[in-house]
Amino acid sequence: MSTQSFTRRTHIDAPAATVFNWHAQPGAIERLTPAWEPVEVLERTGGIENGSRVVLGLRLGPFRLRWEAEHCDYEAGVQFRDIQRGGPFAHWEHTHRVEPDGPASCYLEDHIDYALPLAPLSHLVAGGFVRHKLNRLFHYRHRITADDIAAHQGAGPAAPMQILVTGASGLVGSALVPFLTTGGHRVTRLVRRAEQADAAALLWSPQTGIANLSALEGLDAVVHLAGENIASGRWTPRKKAAIRDSRVQGTRALCEALAKLQQPPKVLVCASAIGYYGDRGDEWLQEDSTPGHDFLAGICRDWEAATAPAAAHGIRVVHLRLGIIQSLAGGALAKMLTPFQLGAGGIIGHGRQYMSWVALDDVIGAIHHAIITDTLQGPVNVVAPEPVTNRVFTRTLGQVLKRPTLFPMPAAAARVAFGEMADALLLSSARVKSAKLQDTGYIFRHRNLEDGLRHVLGKA
Repeated sequence: MSTQSFTRRTHIDAPAATVFNWHAQPGAIERLTPAWEPVEVLERTGGIENGSRVVLGLRLGPFRLRWEAEHCDYEAGVQFRDIQRGGPFAHWEHTHRVEPDGPASCYLEDHIDYALPLAPLSHLVAGGFVRHKLNRLFHYRHRITADDIAAHQGAGPAAPMQILVTGASGLVGSALVPFLTTGGHRVTRLVRRAEQADAAALLWSPQTGIANLSALEGLDAVVHLAGENIASGRWTPRKKAAIRDSRVQGTRALCEALAKLQQPPKVLVCASAIGYYGDRGDEWLQEDSTPGHDFLAGICRDWEAATAPAAAHGIRVVHLRLGIIQSLAGGALAKMLTPFQLGAGGIIGHGRQYMSWVALDDVIGAIHHAIITDTLQGPVNVVAPEPVTNRVFTRTLGQVLKRPTLFPMPAAAARVAFGEMADALLLSSARVKSAKLQDTGYIFRHRNLEDGLRHVLGKA
């Protein structure tokens, strides 16, 4: 059998035991899987110890593949190996190894021996493609590992927390939960459908509240992310009512429940949005700026006000005014990607409107920072330090993708296609500062748009 080898070795500023244990925590697979790789965990038994296994569902173009791997050669604190028992490769052995470099740093090494079906011919035809994919994947994985561990180490030696998360299956929640669990925290999800309820999930309804209220006693923190997707479909009167009710009514129901607890959480971190500010041109906006006057601004004002019962009960409340989240798992970038990849991207409207963007990993980093920073409360802008105009965003995305951006969307066309939503989400301008985050010591992973896009798109 003709086999190939691949190795990625990275120095990490953390003890070897910390890096090894991070890989053993629930959520590590999810954190290490980039959004551009359509991978789903179908089955899992055990962790990384000998005999444990994981079954992944993969998509390769129109094809769906099943990949089963078994862990072996486990040495606590040193290494573990996964061997393909069924899947797309003729042979696959992946050794994860951590080597100390003094007491406070180490080397993380991933070594893979693999063979493609029909080798050696397949290696001549597809070998370069496979190696490119491995380089792209493990560059991403090692950066995520180092950055996540740095974030958790920065929190100090505090005991693991019990954290409740609503909206755990959404864009932010599905990244936040594995980030928290790999940091050793225990997460309970608050879900709305009975079939989702399990040992780590509680059932609730924004209309009727939480059935098992006693299960919330003694929480350390609550992260409230649930809400109707504002960009899925035109803003009909019914859609606008659903957006408002899911945020305002749902938040009030949750906060009234928290206010009834004998042992309430210390902090509630509640999502909001920079839509609070409305369309403000090139004016610099920070947390004490006045609100706007459009539909989204009104939603955000009422959304934040709905947390009053929790604040009155002595819970520290943080309102995260989220910017335009950059991720391929959902949101604006995921919708833009196909036309830009086809060379059909371009500016929207006049292109001078400011886009206060933020990478998804900085959103979850800001949530974690809000949980652990006792001095942080009230509104907090979650945007990268360098907002850009739509024209600059368009040019930068085209450069990262190596595609032209010659097809503008006039404002009139945007309004025809998206209705009222076009003015609020595509044509409005908000030039926002992340003053409170930075003043309380948060360090952004991605300050610069090109760096953020290259990481999210796997183009580093």
